[in-house]
Amino acid sequence: MNTLIDKISKAFYKDGSIWLVSEHGLELKFPIADNPRLKNASPEQLSNIEISPCGIHWPELDEDLSFSGLLEGRFGQKVA
Repeated sequence: MNTLIDKISKAFYKDGSIWLVSEHGLELKFPIADNPRLKNASPEQLSNIEISPCGIHWPELDEDLSFSGLLEGRFGQKVA
């Protein structure tokens, strides 16, 4: 996703997934189950998402994910 063309306008947690919605209506969702910092977080922590020009951030969880990584299917570090 080129954030210069289509910016993420909304990010939220719902039913075990994080949803991203662009200004033009494109929706992307990904499961929290494979992300060690997200999978055990409370719904309140998961809902506290900050959007930046390059990605999303959970301040309480110290987790950052880039838009480019999300589009490549990288939803965070997996625990070995």
